[in-house]
Amino acid sequence: MRYLANRNNDLFDDIFDSMFRAPVYGGESLMKTDVHEKDGKYLLDVEIPGYKKEDVKISLYNGTLTISAEHNETNEEKDAKGRILRQERYSGNCSRSFYVGDAVKDSDVHASFNNGVLRIEIPTAQRKEQEEKKFIDIL
Repeated sequence: MRYLANRNNDLFDDIFDSMFRAPVYGGESLMKTDVHEKDGKYLLDVEIPGYKKEDVKISLYNGTLTISAEHNETNEEKDAKGRILRQERYSGNCSRSFYVGDAVKDSDVHASFNNGVLRIEIPTAQRKEQEEKKFIDIL
């Protein structure tokens, strides 16, 4: 009886968690990102497992690059007479934003998607040369 009283060891929780929750859609495992700088570009490798290319959108607004993904899925099993035996639905979304600078334009950003990994190339922002410090006369 003590075994079932401890929720961390509850056999039924483990069974139902694995049956009704798809592990690839867990929030903690989405949008892990590696950022590298190479040849004057930032390379972002964003892991989005379980999503398709059509599910992913990238936008650039006010120097902020936003990656969002949304996925809806319905699984339905019917018997020979067409009656539903089991029907499950899943809907999920996630997003992540990065400040890339106001100098970056949407035409500068290039992206590809392969095997659940989104690769984004962004040119490094041209830094403005620091102006010489000027003093204001006090009258």
